[in-house]
Amino acid sequence: MLARQTLAFKLVATGIAFLLLALASIVLTLWVTWQLEGGAAAVNEAGRMRMMSYRMTLDAVSGRPQTVAEQLRAMDATIDLLDAGDPSRPLFVPWTDESRAEFAQVRREWQGLRAALDARPPVAGPMPVASMVGHVDRFVTLIEQRLSRWTEILRVAQFTMVGLAIAGAVLMLYASHRMVLDPLRRLGDGMGAIRGGDFAARVQVVSNDEFGELAGGFNAMAARLESVYDELEAKVREKTARLESKRERMAALYEVSAFVAQADNLDDMARGFVGMVRPIARADAITVRWSDDGNRHYLMLAQEGLPPLMSAKEQCLPSGQCGCGQAATSAATRTIAIHAAGMTFGHCARAGFETMLAVPVKLHHRVLGEINLFYRRAHELDDEERSLIETLASHLAAGIESLRAAAADRESAVAGERALLAQELHDSIAQSLAFLKIQVELLRTALRRGDSVAAGRTVDEIDTGVRESYADVRELLLHFRTRTDAQDIEAALRSTLRKFEQQTGLAAELQIDGHGVPLPADVQVQVLHVVQEALSNVRKHANATTVHLKVQQAPQWRFEVCDDGRGFDPDETPDDSHVGLRIMKERASRIGAQVTVRSSANQGTQVAITVPREAVPQEMHA
Repeated sequence: MLARQTLAFKLVATGIAFLLLALASIVLTLWVTWQLEGGAAAVNEAGRMRMMSYRMTLDAVSGRPQTVAEQLRAMDATIDLLDAGDPSRPLFVPWTDESRAEFAQVRREWQGLRAALDARPPVAGPMPVASMVGHVDRFVTLIEQRLSRWTEILRVAQFTMVGLAIAGAVLMLYASHRMVLDPLRRLGDGMGAIRGGDFAARVQVVSNDEFGELAGGFNAMAARLESVYDELEAKVREKTARLESKRERMAALYEVSAFVAQADNLDDMARGFVGMVRPIARADAITVRWSDDGNRHYLMLAQEGLPPLMSAKEQCLPSGQCGCGQAATSAATRTIAIHAAGMTFGHCARAGFETMLAVPVKLHHRVLGEINLFYRRAHELDDEERSLIETLASHLAAGIESLRAAAADRESAVAGERALLAQELHDSIAQSLAFLKIQVELLRTALRRGDSVAAGRTVDEIDTGVRESYADVRELLLHFRTRTDAQDIEAALRSTLRKFEQQTGLAAELQIDGHGVPLPADVQVQVLHVVQEALSNVRKHANATTVHLKVQQAPQWRFEVCDDGRGFDPDETPDDSHVGLRIMKERASRIGAQVTVRSSANQGTQVAITVPREAVPQEMHA
């Protein structure tokens, strides 16, 4: 017996079995038909024996010896044929014991009848033909009975073949269902379950043929898919958890960074920082400390979660004497087990903390402070948490540095404004006051001499100087109150001309040509001051009736102040005019601009400032 019966073997074996059965049925039918055909021929030959017996007897009585001789030979041949049979016709007797005994009796009767017919002289009296014919009839009857049984056998075989055909069809359908259709259905159900996401589905293995192998392979595949799917689900859950953790860290980093960037002062920044970082780090308490420039002390800026006594004791810590407040030379992120650290200050242990994390707030290798996280349990940060806390610390350091830089910028701006104010006072009012001081000395001298004419002339000079100083003060106030618009300088120019008209009573006209990108605010300020200085010189020296301010925006900015005054010879410019020109050129040089002056006697004056394209940032050209 084969250890493994394949589907092909089963199908071939079933087919061969049905083929053998069909061949056996056909052979049986052919054999029975052959028997019937041979028996029928034997019945015909036996029937001829009766006719030949009567004919020979009649010829013998009628005296035809030649005819009788021929018939005797024919009768002998018929008896021999029945005895031996003739397969070529076919002709053979379906022998039985009874038919052989009866045929032997027929042969004996024939021998007696033949002897009577062949006697010389012929036998007188009746021939024994009736007895022979009777035995022939009984012989034929036995043959017919035998043929009747073969006919019944043939009929039974035919019905059996019909039954076998029906049974074979049913058996083939059942075998197809059992060996092919049902396994296919189970495989289809399993595939449907897998397609529906049920990776635990299995197919029952009921045979060891190809479908059994296929079912086993399907089960192995399903088990592998289930394992892979479970692993994939686990990896997806792990990846999702990591992504969620990263998202939370990014959100926390963004919120803290945005808060630090928007904080206005150090105290608010520190208080907001501890309130936001403590839940991120899942700490029981947190402090932010600031270190002085020499890294000698750490001052507590803000805390959350510390006991009041501990907070009061640690407002200021010497550098390097405790786990909090590391020395700049060894500052690094450290996790300290408090009870095993041997620290000088025992505030942490008395407050019930088990672990402390110290994160230095550093910028460019310079220690600005420290963040301390306190835990009432043993706690060890993983690499991602440590990296997040250190990143938040770096943002805090950047925020602290930004506040320092902003304060420095404000201080620089105030210092610049003071220097500018001092320059303006020196170049205008200081010189006028120096002139007045000289005039006062001349007045005292004239009064001591009693020279009333010189005294009156000096008083007039003093009066003129005071008026000019007053005008200079008003002009300075006007200049410092002027504001620029980062998007449009036109409004500031019109305001300046309007105030100039109010001061002098002169008509001032503004003409703007072209379209250009706006000037930056710092460039606008310097341009306005140059224009105001040019208008101040017109007021002081030009004796003009009209003033024009021409503005050209493209291909580069150009501002030109023109008047119809008396003009001047640049080689013979008064000292105060020299001062005004110097002030304008200094302001223009701060923005990389150029000031040009054209003037001649009684032909008016044109003062122009040209701003190169390089003075406008590149992003404003885009």
